[in-house]
Amino acid sequence: MQGGAGALWWVGVFTVPGVRRATLGGLDPVLIAAFDVPLFVCASLLAAVGLRWAAWIAVPWTLLVALGMAAYSTLTGLAGWGAVAMVAAALGSAAAGVLLRYGRVPSERLLVGPFAFREAERTTDRRNLARTGRQLAVFWVCFLALLPLAIAAIEARWGLRIAFPVPLGVVGGGCFAAGSALGIWSALTMSTRGAGTPLPSATARRLVIAGPYRWVRNPMAVAGIAQGIGVGCMLGSWMVVVYALAGSCVWNWVIRPHEEADLLERFGAEFDAYARDVACWVPRRPRALPR
Repeated sequence: MQGGAGALWWVGVFTVPGVRRATLGGLDPVLIAAFDVPLFVCASLLAAVGLRWAAWIAVPWTLLVALGMAAYSTLTGLAGWGAVAMVAAALGSAAAGVLLRYGRVPSERLLVGPFAFREAERTTDRRNLARTGRQLAVFWVCFLALLPLAIAAIEARWGLRIAFPVPLGVVGGGCFAAGSALGIWSALTMSTRGAGTPLPSATARRLVIAGPYRWVRNPMAVAGIAQGIGVGCMLGSWMVVVYALAGSCVWNWVIRPHEEADLLERFGAEFDAYARDVACWVPRRPRALPR
């Protein structure tokens, strides 16, 4: 897919002036193609047909070009779509290289520090609530304020802003408010019913099946996604919306399997029954109320 997409892009660069301007700005397409076609397109195709050594050409080259295009677009305000395409290609190359190296994505290596699963120490609900409040504050400041503002600024600098209709900003505000309310409710329930916090390194000591957890297994994740999409709509930034959706994909396919494996190991049949009764993402009325 990467090799084919790269080949089609180069065809577009040399046949459609708009593609060349949007993705390369003032860069010389002949000079760039002289390096990129063999090191990106051909190396990707060779890796795809089984010559694994070619991946170790394509991966570092793609990362280097992504950094270069991001810097060029930031400095000049040109070729923003080229920077976005190369960042996406770099992520794809890195993922493909990891799959070739390990045969899978070793996501367990991400579970370190605050993301390593450990039960919270025995303490009072008041202390758990205080720790949860600090965690929420850090999450909101970093992931719902600083990062979205930086992404929106990059989007504007790269010339990629798309005008959002005013009603969409209002809808975004509603999503953010609803997500925030759900997140706070979930955090309070986790702290008072679970004797822990939402952070994996101080996770709940008891299985929580009360409050919003009666309706959906991951209300904190649902809340975070709604908040992120809401922030993107309020900022008028499609890149922030993509950032929120991408975060949900990473959480669902990289983090959630480890979290549920930890819950199954600690709570056994109780969690197994809960997982069968309560949906992961879409809230639904539970068939049996928690005790």
